[in-house]
Amino acid sequence: MEALSLLVVLLAYLGLALGGLPGYRMNRAGVALVGASFLVLLGALDLEEAWRALDAHTLVFLFGVMVLNAQLGYAGFFALAVRGLLRLARTPFALLLLLTLGAGGLSALFLNDTMALLLTPLLLGLARGLGLNPVPYLLALMGAVNTGSLMAPTGNPQNIVVASLSGLSYLDFVRALSPVALFGLLLQVALLALLYPEVRSLRPLPPLPPVRARVHPGLLRKGLLVTLGLLLAFLLGYPMAQGALVAAGLLLFTRRLRSERFFLRVDWELLVMFGGLFVLTEGVRRLGLAEGLLPLAETPLGLLLSSTLLSLLISNVPAVLLLAGHVEGKEAWLLLAGGSTLAGNLTLLASVANLIVAEGAGREGVRLDVWTHLRFGLPLTLLGLGFLYLWLA
Repeated sequence: MEALSLLVVLLAYLGLALGGLPGYRMNRAGVALVGASFLVLLGALDLEEAWRALDAHTLVFLFGVMVLNAQLGYAGFFALAVRGLLRLARTPFALLLLLTLGAGGLSALFLNDTMALLLTPLLLGLARGLGLNPVPYLLALMGAVNTGSLMAPTGNPQNIVVASLSGLSYLDFVRALSPVALFGLLLQVALLALLYPEVRSLRPLPPLPPVRARVHPGLLRKGLLVTLGLLLAFLLGYPMAQGALVAAGLLLFTRRLRSERFFLRVDWELLVMFGGLFVLTEGVRRLGLAEGLLPLAETPLGLLLSSTLLSLLISNVPAVLLLAGHVEGKEAWLLLAGGSTLAGNLTLLASVANLIVAEGAGREGVRLDVWTHLRFGLPLTLLGLGFLYLWLA
C-alpha cells in the first residue's frame, strides 16, 4: 500500500506540473482531488485526517477575496480604474509605464489571475485602436500581474498560503516585499524599452479609443467601502481570514445582486485544487517524501532556489505547501513567497496568469511564443530573484 501511495503522489505531482494527465480529461483541480481520494482509499490517511489537513484560514481567505473581486467586477470598478489610468497615457512609453504600475498595483490587491483575465481584452482593444504592436504591452501585463502580486497576501494564491501558515501580518508583507515588487516593475519597463525600441517613443498618441465601463454606482460604493474597511482591518492586525469572511458576508447581504451572481465568479476549481493539495501534502509528510527537501531549505539561498525550481516543476502553490513544513522565521517565509512568485516570470508556462494573457491574445490573432517571452522573462526573473535575496537574506 505504501508503494501504491507513493505512485499516486508521483502521478499527482506529474499531473500538476503538466496541467493534467495525458489521456485523462482532468485539470489540476481534478488531479489534486483524485490524488487525495486515492490516498484515503489506500489508507495513507483516513477521512478524518484528510479533513484536518485542510487549512481553513487559507480557504476562507481565498474565498473572501474572490467574493470581493466579484462585487467590484460587477460594479465596473476594474474597467473604470483602467480607463482612469489610460487617460494619463500620452505617449507609448507613458502607456507602458502606467500599464506596468497600474496592473501591478491592482494585482497586489485583487489577485493576479483575476487582473490578467480582466485586463487582457481591454489591452488588446486599446493596442488595436491605437495601431500599436500589442506584444510588448502583453508582456508588460504578464510581468506586472506576477511581480506586482508579490506586494501583498491578497496578490496571489501562494501568498495567501504563506500568510495563513506563517502568521505574517498584511503589513509585514507590504513592508518587506513592496520594494522588491517595485524594483521588478521598473526593471521590466527598462527591459521592454531595450527589447522593443518603439515603446521608448515619446511621440503623442492619437486620441485613445473609449474603454467601455458599465458602472453601477450603488454596487461600486459598497464594494469600495468594504474594500477600504478590509484593508484598514488588515493594517490594524485583524486576522486576515476572519476579515475576508466578514467582508464576503457584508457583500452577500444585499438587495441589488443575487447571491448566484457572486458564486458564478468564485473560482471553485481553485478552491477544490487547494483542498486536494492540502491532503496530498499531508500524504507526502506521512510517507516521508519531503525529508529530502530539508537540506535545501536550511539556508536562505537554498530555500530561494528550491522554491523557484519546485515552482517551475510542479507549480507554485504545491511548491509552497511542500516546503512550508521546513520553513522557520519571517525572512524564510518571505523568501518562499518571493521565490515561488517571481518564478512565474521565467517562462510562458510558469504562471497561470501568463497562460491567461497568451490564450486571450491568441483568440484575437496575436501570437506569443515561448522564445518571445523567454528573452524578456529570463533576465527579469534572474535579476528579480537576485534583488530579493540581497534584500531579505
